Amino acid sequence: MSVQFEIVNVVATATLDHSIDLRSLYELFPNEATYNPKKYGGRVLYFKSKKMKSKVSIFSSGKIISVGTTSEEDATNDLQHVREMLAEKGLIQHTSLEVKIQNIVATTNFDKSIDMEKVAEELHGVYEPEQFPGTIIRIQEPYRATVLLFTSGKAVIAGTKSLSQLHSVVETLSKSLS
Repeated sequence: MSVQFEIVNVVATATLDHSIDLRSLYELFPNEATYNPKKYGGRVLYFKSKKMKSKVSIFSSGKIISVGTTSEEDATNDLQHVREMLAEKGLIQHTSLEVKIQNIVATTNFDKSIDMEKVAEELHGVYEPEQFPGTIIRIQEPYRATVLLFTSGKAVIAGTKSLSQLHSVVETLSKSLS
């Protein structure tokens, strides 16, 4: 039986290949955009519409970042929505979008009590209970990921870049904890 997990955050990026006038964007969408020119030198605007599941950071350089969805598809859709909205308002020319998933964060439960000291030793993790109540495990193979594992058997997994990588890391960890 495979261990189930829940994706809690997907971070995806793309580049529009155009610089963006953030002040003009803010003026066109004052209800959906958050822009403070005093913060970060006015280089970023945060955008969230009712059609979106995430908040998208839009940088004056043309880089866009989606944070807060629970699927790769939703993150991609939100970035495409921003691209289309910018093109419709004439702020950029319509351009193709290459979306890259940068990080998937998920939670899981191995449904058993975990001996933190034993796991830290066997999996080369870090367990310092006076500083943090869980074991920090850095997995290098088959994919790079960081796991926060707790005595309860619950875990937070961060750093994978695809659903298949996440499945692989969860299965590898599950076998190691058997």
